[in-house]
Amino acid sequence: MKRTRMFAFALATVAALSGTVAMAAEHEVMMLNKGAKGVMVFEPDLIRIAPGDTVHFRATNPSHNAETVQGMLPEGAEAFVGAMNKDVSVTFTEEGVYGIKCKPHFAMGMVAAVVVGDPVNLDDAKAVKTPGKAKKVFAELLGGL
Repeated sequence: MKRTRMFAFALATVAALSGTVAMAAEHEVMMLNKGAKGVMVFEPDLIRIAPGDTVHFRATNPSHNAETVQGMLPEGAEAFVGAMNKDVSVTFTEEGVYGIKCKPHFAMGMVAAVVVGDPVNLDDAKAVKTPGKAKKVFAELLGGL
């Protein structure tokens, strides 16, 4: 009888954890030379997701990468750097705002924002200094949050 209860408990635990994993969503962001908002863009450039969701940054056009902007990620989150001309998939676990850039086109404004759950670090993200057109694009993206 005791063994049966332990087995039932283990089965229920596995089922509960499997349900949690199944609820995580997958999203796609393309890295483009030209998109709806102009040249050198992420599309979409603002995405709202839940903790545990994965974003696939697709190297749709050549000469791009996706990586976090230094200082523009929530406490406890890990920075990432995708390789040039390669897709990179990131599972976001910490709530907050993540600034994303294409390193060679950062000053041209090739940036994006990933908002995971509640934007708990929004003020800190807005305070990060960014070059050139990236400053304007981030102001637009983060201004409506």
